[in-house]
Amino acid sequence: MAAVFESLTAVLPTLDETHSLTHTVDVLVGDLRAELVQILVIVCDRTTEGALSHIDAAVEKYPDLVSVHWQDKPFFGGAILKAFEVSTGSHTILMAPDLETKPEDAHVLVAAAKEHPDAVITASRWAGGGFEGYNKVKLIANWIFQKSFAVLYGVKLTDMTFGYRILPTHLTKTIKWEEARHPFVLETIVKPLRLGVRAVEVPTSWKARIEGESVNPFMRNFEYFRPGFKTRFMNRDDILKSDEPE
Repeated sequence: MAAVFESLTAVLPTLDETHSLTHTVDVLVGDLRAELVQILVIVCDRTTEGALSHIDAAVEKYPDLVSVHWQDKPFFGGAILKAFEVSTGSHTILMAPDLETKPEDAHVLVAAAKEHPDAVITASRWAGGGFEGYNKVKLIANWIFQKSFAVLYGVKLTDMTFGYRILPTHLTKTIKWEEARHPFVLETIVKPLRLGVRAVEVPTSWKARIEGESVNPFMRNFEYFRPGFKTRFMNRDDILKSDEPE
């Protein structure tokens, strides 16, 4: 049965973001109040006191929308897995609370998801306003990676590694996710592609965070090759969760 866009769950894994988190939540509620059913703020033992204070303020301001969940498994992948477990909207949007995923563009992704509810809607920095404050060496490496893996998967996508996208929630609950760190982002596009799910890009821009520190250093970007190559040759049965209890 074809998917229908009915509601939206927003996912915000949070470590040290404060004012940027508050801004992100305010923009989401202001632009998407009719669609939103959840804003899931995912925290861990590394989430700072400053961030927790701003999270508490967001919960107090939007008690019907914002909820806090402690991740059970480590790293970025563990945070997203926790969100996938508790998401209830028909569609789930992955974002960052550091403003590198521009919250003002979320309504553009939602509009595309309403038009293509069966697809993965993914934001592209290369098709949009570009990059501000991005390391030049990393930028060149990113461009080469995008071009290479678009060819490998036979798609015209321009930004497969940016963690700003909407997935039908049923996909998040039926796919077997494996990545622990930031390559999880690539996994959320390549596994749906291998299942025959269409991906639709919308333009966005990227600006370096002004709060906190990145937990995805340059050398770790080479880890993206693992899920990229591995998934390309996986069988459908290996991508989907087993019906049998673990």
